[in-house]
Amino acid sequence: MLWHDSPRQGLMLRPADAVLIPFSLLWGGFAIAWEINALSMDMPLIFKLWGIPFVLVGLYLIAGRFWWDARLRAHTHYALTNERILVVSGFNGQKVQSHPLRTLPPITQTERADGSGTIALGSPALIQLPSGWPGAAATPELHIKTNVQQVFRSILDAQRRQNM
Repeated sequence: MLWHDSPRQGLMLRPADAVLIPFSLLWGGFAIAWEINALSMDMPLIFKLWGIPFVLVGLYLIAGRFWWDARLRAHTHYALTNERILVVSGFNGQKVQSHPLRTLPPITQTERADGSGTIALGSPALIQLPSGWPGAAATPELHIKTNVQQVFRSILDAQRRQNM
């Protein structure tokens, strides 16, 4: 094993959140206003029930997706071997992703001022959905806590050795 770690923890904002946060506030605000009006007025039962799924979706979009993403990252571990990158995730380590170095698409890194950053295992999509978004099939990313450049170089060195 050449390197192993776990992702950055806690709240993590992504570029897509610049659009998703205002959208989620509008969605949730409208759904909550609908439900309050339906409950406070003498409306038929269907109107009172109709807004509940929209309120639940709004609550997930506003806060639940951040909680879920943080929880997933808290149960995720990374490893770099001389042949592959492994990402073990799930609440009991149920999911193992293996990314062979020999067939890995070009990787990119994004570094923050504190040395943490993200390594994308392939070309990022135009709009990258957060991991807490249901059905998101995003480019695999490693969220590195410290010294992202060193991890990036370690991956490139291991790839070079694989291709010799």
